[in-house]
Amino acid sequence: MRTKRQWWWLAAILVLGLVLAACGNQTATQPEDEGAGQEGQEESPAAEVQTVNIGYSGPLSGPAAFYGENTLSGLRIAVDEINEAGGFEINGQTYMLNLVSLDDQYMPNETGTNARRLIQEHQTPIIFIPHSGGIFAVQVFNEEEDVLIAAYTSEPAVSEAGNELTVRIPPRYDAYPEPFSKYLMERFGNRIALLPTASQYGKDWTEELVPVWESLGGEVVFEGSIDFAKDTDFYTIVSNALAQNPDVLFVGGPSEPTAMVVAQARELGFEGGLLVMDQAKFDEMAAVFDGDYTLLEGAAGVVPLVYTNHPGTAQFVEKYNQLHGKNPGSEAGYHYVAMYIFVEAMKAAGSVDDARAIRAHLQEGINNLSDEYKVYDISEVDEHGGLSNVESMAVIENGEVKEIELE
Repeated sequence: MRTKRQWWWLAAILVLGLVLAACGNQTATQPEDEGAGQEGQEESPAAEVQTVNIGYSGPLSGPAAFYGENTLSGLRIAVDEINEAGGFEINGQTYMLNLVSLDDQYMPNETGTNARRLIQEHQTPIIFIPHSGGIFAVQVFNEEEDVLIAAYTSEPAVSEAGNELTVRIPPRYDAYPEPFSKYLMERFGNRIALLPTASQYGKDWTEELVPVWESLGGEVVFEGSIDFAKDTDFYTIVSNALAQNPDVLFVGGPSEPTAMVVAQARELGFEGGLLVMDQAKFDEMAAVFDGDYTLLEGAAGVVPLVYTNHPGTAQFVEKYNQLHGKNPGSEAGYHYVAMYIFVEAMKAAGSVDDARAIRAHLQEGINNLSDEYKVYDISEVDEHGGLSNVESMAVIENGEVKEIELE
């Protein structure tokens, strides 16, 4: 008579035999799919969604953090929208985007370090950089590394450097000094005091402005600059500038600290005009004053995004308000549309990691962009890698923004 223990062993042997028989009926060459079993369906490795890392290095801390976050916010919205729509497809392969952002505190040497990290650790085919000093630092090696720089700067020298893998996103600033100067001279007078940001961008803008101002009969009565990465008290330098009795102040840099420079000048009794370099935006400066443009009266600068009328502007402004509770600046708008253009260029190139192929197909990317994403209506990429769109200027008159088309 068999014991219970003997019956248990017989049952175990029988079950083991059935399992071995079943395994013997499987195809021996069938590869194992690590992703199989998700939601009850098996997929081949080729059909798995792949990720493309997009790099960003900009000021996310320190005095210029407000500016950095504004640029980054447009990228985030574009990346989120693309991923929420299921990504994008190239030759049957689906891709999602992953935004990798690093803080450089507006310091070019940190930008260079961040770029190398993005390349080596994250294999980013594109790196967005929103300041000229950082762009110049990365232009030293990006061609050797086959990485595209998405350059958010209006500095002409960035495009004229001959770097084949640099794409300048906003318009060049050298279209602005003459119309800004003519307007301000006519309204206020020809004496100007210089108080721009001390960055390389501020120096280059000043070198472009001064000859134009003087050629129109103007006089520079004070030359100074402000290091927004270090300076937070503007009383002394603004007092020194106003002591020379200027009719116009040339100011600029990140919007928030530039607004504080203007506030200091008004507090000290300055009633003249403001020539505002294009990095600072009127709506962002007014936000420092709770949306009041009174202190910006008599300013000439670039047109805020919310006062433009491109095919995708209204939709973007509405969504941005829903997400952030405020209007977007041009930094957010340009980064948003640029991200979509680069994705379309990837699709046209048939590659997500060949920087030279993506650059070669950038015009196709512009041509293929749907109107709903045209926060700015960019028409072409020029021979120097600059994205082109219609340029205009804005002035503040009677507390309101007025747009003037440039000839």
